[in-house]
Amino acid sequence: MSAVRLREFHYPEDYPAVRLLWENAGTGIQLRRSDDLQEIHKKLQRDPDLFLIAEEDGKMVGTVLGGFDGRRGMVYHLAVVGVYRQQGIGELLMDELEQRLKAKGCIRCYLLVTIENESAMRFYEKRGWERMSNVNTYGKDLE
Repeated sequence: MSAVRLREFHYPEDYPAVRLLWENAGTGIQLRRSDDLQEIHKKLQRDPDLFLIAEEDGKMVGTVLGGFDGRRGMVYHLAVVGVYRQQGIGELLMDELEQRLKAKGCIRCYLLVTIENESAMRFYEKRGWERMSNVNTYGKDLE
């Protein structure tokens, strides 16, 4: 594997490749309206530096989207192209995202993992993330 380079997402030109990566990442990533191009544009108005791309030889091989509301951080859609998994790309993306969140003053961060995504659970637990058994997750579409 040649060197993997991390960079920030470029709007809108990176969107088609990112969307394709998310769509092919498996059942762990569930796309909603909030993942459409226009919604990503709104997200980038707050913290564009938390949407990271991993590239190898100019090819997108991974991505992670993070958020910080001034109080808590959130991790959305960590995804690595299948043939590039288990090579440390997810670790690179998460290390950088966590460093950037910490630099913004974030002291607590959350993420969601679908119940069937055992490999993601192992990945995050290995990184020190703790499963929270004392909360239920709720969602609601507002439009």
